[in-house]
Amino acid sequence: MTWIIYLMCLIALVIAGVTVTIAVRHRRLEDANSMDQTLGACQSLLKLTNHLQQHRGMSTAWLAGDKGFKPRLDAKGGEIEIVIPELRDVARTEGSKPHPCFTLNELGLFQFNWATLKEKLPTLSVEQSIAQHSFLIDQLLNWLAAIGESRVETLVDERAGRALVRNYTIRLPALTECLGQARALGMSVATRRGCSAVTRVRLMFLVARAEALLNQAPGAGGHGQQAEKTMLAVQQMARVIRTRMLLSSGVTVAAQDYFELASTAIDQVFAWIADSGVLLRQSAAQQGNHAAVEVRHA
Repeated sequence: MTWIIYLMCLIALVIAGVTVTIAVRHRRLEDANSMDQTLGACQSLLKLTNHLQQHRGMSTAWLAGDKGFKPRLDAKGGEIEIVIPELRDVARTEGSKPHPCFTLNELGLFQFNWATLKEKLPTLSVEQSIAQHSFLIDQLLNWLAAIGESRVETLVDERAGRALVRNYTIRLPALTECLGQARALGMSVATRRGCSAVTRVRLMFLVARAEALLNQAPGAGGHGQQAEKTMLAVQQMARVIRTRMLLSSGVTVAAQDYFELASTAIDQVFAWIADSGVLLRQSAAQQGNHAAVEVRHA
């Protein structure tokens, strides 16, 4: 009789173990699908961040007196109007969770603040425009970092994977913003052909901060061809700021040339971010495929 009890206990343990294993494999499969959706949300936030940073730079040049930027400024504003609604589904999904990264109400307030900025832009000073654009961009970066920490990192197991997530949602986006602010301030300097003491200090700080972020990123799984291209582009932008804007000899770079140079550096960072997203998607797909095979053979 005793051996029958032992046998039944053993069978129960085996069944429990198999059940747990299948549940874990199903969870991995669900995690892979969740990763794909979450990275799509991150892409929308990054796209809007990029557009707003460009709009800030163009606005600075236009308000500083370069009226040639007006057609591009209007076109960029139209692009922003198209992208903002793409975040509604993301905000709706987030709002249904216990601890949302952002909500529909917050997105609605963001859209209202953007509309107000766009309407009042002609009456703003360069400094006011930069500040109001930067406020909106900071909101996007905070939402992106929250999604990275609360949604993406929880789906990644390895330590190296988590470092890649931080590159994707925190370090490299912060680098684009340092460079974006330097582009906006530099546009004012290049258009006005002069640099105030306050702007000089701010530009020096932004360049130093950008270089620090750039040095941190490769240590988080950022080695590769795109990382090298980004480093060269950012170093070139920093060199132009230091040698053609901040020297006592005066400003020797044209606004259009500086905008293209700075935009190239920022675009390279966004390309690096995109590469990081591809690596995360590939990792999630591999985990999902492996889990699917395990489920079929369970």
